[in-house]
Amino acid sequence: MYEVVSGLLEVFSAVFQGYCLQYFFGSFLETRIRNRRIGGVAAAALYGVLRLGTGLILPKGYTSFWVFARLAVILCIVSMIALVFYRVVGKITLFLIVTFMAVGEMSVFLAHIFFELACHLFRLWGWCLENGYISPLEFYNRVINIITIGNQILFHVIGAALLYFTMRKIVSNYREKDYGIHRTELLFILTPGLTGLMVCTLLRITIDTAENGVPEMLYDRYPSLMVIIPVILLLLRFSIVFGVKLFQDMICWNREKSSRIILEKQVSSLQEHMGEMERVYSGIRGMRHDMKNTISVIMQLAAGKEEGLQAYLEELSRTMDRQEFRFKTGNTVVDTLLNMKYHEITGTVPDLRMNVEGLQFPEKLFIQSYDIGIILGNALDNAMEACRKLKAIEPGAEAFIRISSFQKRELFFLKVENSFDGKVVRRPRNEFPVTDKVDRENHGIGLINIKSTAEKYHGTMDFKVNGRVFILSVMMKNERREEDGFRSNR
Repeated sequence: MYEVVSGLLEVFSAVFQGYCLQYFFGSFLETRIRNRRIGGVAAAALYGVLRLGTGLILPKGYTSFWVFARLAVILCIVSMIALVFYRVVGKITLFLIVTFMAVGEMSVFLAHIFFELACHLFRLWGWCLENGYISPLEFYNRVINIITIGNQILFHVIGAALLYFTMRKIVSNYREKDYGIHRTELLFILTPGLTGLMVCTLLRITIDTAENGVPEMLYDRYPSLMVIIPVILLLLRFSIVFGVKLFQDMICWNREKSSRIILEKQVSSLQEHMGEMERVYSGIRGMRHDMKNTISVIMQLAAGKEEGLQAYLEELSRTMDRQEFRFKTGNTVVDTLLNMKYHEITGTVPDLRMNVEGLQFPEKLFIQSYDIGIILGNALDNAMEACRKLKAIEPGAEAFIRISSFQKRELFFLKVENSFDGKVVRRPRNEFPVTDKVDRENHGIGLINIKSTAEKYHGTMDFKVNGRVFILSVMMKNERREEDGFRSNR
């Protein structure tokens, strides 16, 4: 009975480890098999079979050679599963392999501590038998069999639970799964796992000792290790989990810092362009006014004398009428930004249609013009890039950008629509689409900037795709606020 239960538990343990392996790898890497469920089942089954085969082939001894041989075989099995079923990505794959092996080994040893504690029940029942508290020997044997089987079940269940919940915790803490890890960062998150793996290897070598030729467990010789070893293993487990969390927080802090730098540059650029364009605009208005008066006088003088001269002057007058800004919303920052971006995009996409007729601002706008400029600037940059990409793929495609806004009670809504190629790359746990640029660390943060700016006004941002039209919607509260050293606009 014991052998049957023990064999079934070994099978369960190997298959469940395979399930944890495919869950862990599948959360970070793209699968080679189109159907993720079938690929996951196949990976778990193959790992379970190979792991059981390893247990049958390799000796059960704990000499240094066989411990390292077993470790090398498991490393090969895990690496092979990664190569066969997943699209391997250098540094992150190394982290996944080492971390899975380390957590698996630590889970086994932590479960083994509970197993050793439960073994003390055998001594209790033996003492009861010796002192006559248990008289029937058959009852004693039955109790011992129940304890033995229950101990085995407890050992495998605790080991499986520790492995599963640790894998889940690492996956949930590792939020930026598309982030390109640098060498120093890899060493930072790899060190706890490597340390845990080496500690477990050392325990496998030293756990069995012999005193005068009599084999005994290391725990029997040094009972304090029953407390010290679990504490060390738990600390190593926490160091893996919290090391990943700290690494992810560092990424968020650096991204926020980069975002702030970009925002500061955008504000500075808007200030410069706003002042410059205001001066140019004032000069053009003055020149236009003077020139129209001059042309009007000349046309009166030339009336009836020279038809060609009068036609020329009329065309010149119409040309002056076209010297006004193309986009005029009444907001200096927005006008400057729209005209600047329009002239920028028409250099590469001359047939782009930009419609801002629906862009209107309320009389009392308490949202900072700079913040509106930040939102529109990032939205226009993304829209312009999408239009450029569309025209590069399909030169005859229609490229357009439409901007509109309205206020409903105290809420101000801004919508930006643009044409694009219809392809949006999403990740299951990512809030925003993944940028297709190589330098992902310094790109793909436009939507993040838009959202963070909207949140300053207790607002939010959302986007959706309607065929080949990308629609960005921003909602903000149009109310007074005295923050960040700015006064509200009136």
